[in-house]
Amino acid sequence: MDPKTALVRIGDRGAPGGGLLSRIVHGARHAAEEVGQRLLGPDFDDRVRVLSERYRTVRDPFGFDPEMARRAAAVSAFFHRVYFRTEVFGIEHVPEGRVLLVANHSGQIPIDAAIIGAAMFFDANPPRVMRALVDKWTATLPFVSAFFNRVGQVVGVPENARRLLEMGELLLVFPEGTRGVVKPFSRRYQLEEFGLGFMRIAIETATPIVPVAVIGAEEQYVSLGNVRWAARALNFPVFPLVPQVFVPGGQLPLPTKYRLHFGEPMRFHGDPDDDDTIIADKVWLVRQSIQHLLARGLAARRSVFF
Repeated sequence: MDPKTALVRIGDRGAPGGGLLSRIVHGARHAAEEVGQRLLGPDFDDRVRVLSERYRTVRDPFGFDPEMARRAAAVSAFFHRVYFRTEVFGIEHVPEGRVLLVANHSGQIPIDAAIIGAAMFFDANPPRVMRALVDKWTATLPFVSAFFNRVGQVVGVPENARRLLEMGELLLVFPEGTRGVVKPFSRRYQLEEFGLGFMRIAIETATPIVPVAVIGAEEQYVSLGNVRWAARALNFPVFPLVPQVFVPGGQLPLPTKYRLHFGEPMRFHGDPDDDDTIIADKVWLVRQSIQHLLARGLAARRSVFF
């Protein structure tokens, strides 16, 4: 008797409804589906449906693809709920309609943006698609720029931000820019200077600003600073010096515990073309709100990893 026939007969004796192999495969598939259901949540399909309906009736000029976004959300769910075990506070402060999320930026790679996006999809009611402004140099990267467009991210120029807000979108900006990304570990959770552009656009489009504090990203990689000559040689905006990437397995970020704190909406009025000093005073208020959220969140946490 050949081994294949023997396996089938053994399965027949142990499982009247099918062979042993088929029962193992069925059980594994059922277990995977159950894990996926817990990871994505019982209302995952309903959340996808809500967003698909919106973008079926409103054609996105930047190439946003709801199906690609659905797949990206399924992947980000693992990092949001399992790897970083994100806790979300104050997400109910995000109002309906167009909103500008303004957050601290860190972590050397934009995982913080992905986690904020996951929170808006999985934890907000109703779910929201978060659009983010990305650095202009990403448009030069093959495949990456196309992927960013399909999952809703756009090149960070004022006209793109303005158009998204006029469409009623939820837009994320990091006013620290690359200064936040290359900040050394010794300066974690100390905000760098903010750019002024986001405030001018918020005033021009009458968009509320929601400050967001991201805690956990600034310890996921231990950066010692920016290697400027390497950045110039590779034509990158920055090249963080992260020793852990040279350790086997160190390429993955440390599984720090993420905590997102959403503040109350802030509304600003005036002339978007005001002098820089006037705009800077308004920007300072947003920066202080984020710094306050960071201080409060850091005081409350017990551990970087738990």
